[in-house]
Amino acid sequence: MSTEQLSETAQALVTDGKGILAADESNATIKKRFDSIGVESTEDHRRAYRDLLFTAPGVEEHISGVILFDETIRQSAAHGSPFPELLDSLGIIPGIKVDKGAKPLANAPGETITEGLDGLRGRLEEYRDLGARFTKWRAVISIGQSIPSEYCLWTNAHALARYAALSQEAGLVPIVEPEVLMDGGHSIDESYSVTSRALNAVFTELHDQRVDLAGMLLKPNMVLSGYDSDDGAGTEEVAETTLRCFRRTVPAAVPGIVFLSGGQTDEDATAHLNAMNAMGPPHPWQLSFSYGRALQAPALKSWRGDPANVQRAQQAFLRRTKLNGAARSGLYAPEMETAEVL
Repeated sequence: MSTEQLSETAQALVTDGKGILAADESNATIKKRFDSIGVESTEDHRRAYRDLLFTAPGVEEHISGVILFDETIRQSAAHGSPFPELLDSLGIIPGIKVDKGAKPLANAPGETITEGLDGLRGRLEEYRDLGARFTKWRAVISIGQSIPSEYCLWTNAHALARYAALSQEAGLVPIVEPEVLMDGGHSIDESYSVTSRALNAVFTELHDQRVDLAGMLLKPNMVLSGYDSDDGAGTEEVAETTLRCFRRTVPAAVPGIVFLSGGQTDEDATAHLNAMNAMGPPHPWQLSFSYGRALQAPALKSWRGDPANVQRAQQAFLRRTKLNGAARSGLYAPEMETAEVL
């Protein structure tokens, strides 16, 4: 894929009114989700659940791309089409998570480094042949006493840039995800500081490793108060602080910022995205979403592993895609959450 094609794919992923469904939960993570609804995490149940999401009527109206897991990209829909082919037929771009997860960082208690660079070039070629057109790699940054260290920030930034360069070499758009966790009692000001430091390191490494910024997307956290903070910031403050942070750290050449939802409620993730898009002046990048749980939670609760609940679960999923689609243009309102018809 040429530089122009990488840019076109990146722009298509953040087209107006649409965002990305993160359906790349590892088997361990989706087991926790299934445990919460009393469903055994078997390969067939995982396939059936992803099939439910991908075949929801009209899913392509507000979903531009789907991040798949290694198991899922090799699976097929109930009617026989491989999932990448099914998504592509709907005009939805298939993607793939390629990292191997966060592991303890040597000589840095409480901090992690994401692994998976060994053999990545070969895996990228295989995933491209399976139908993937973009990739994702997540780094995890914790806020705590004396952390994150510069060591942690820069080793993770270096790995993110190496991954991004290899992805573009393989003709795949990289989604770069430096997630600063909001667990803890820290203030929104501390979140701002750590997120700024992380993004500065990431874009320095991306530049040094010759990554084409026009052919990538950024998947960051929003700048929030720690979830255990006694002084949680409101929606407008979160939106203003997040935008201030990103205007100072993210180059305008990046086509889009696709926020992760983290531990936010479904409603908060939508409201924060909406508030940012409603604020002027026009932003240099598209502000979109790449949500997992914040899109899927209502569908999961409705489904509960029962084929008889598929239609109801799909409706719950589509409702959240519509609400976030509205937030892409600053047109979401809290009363839409309880409206009978959107």
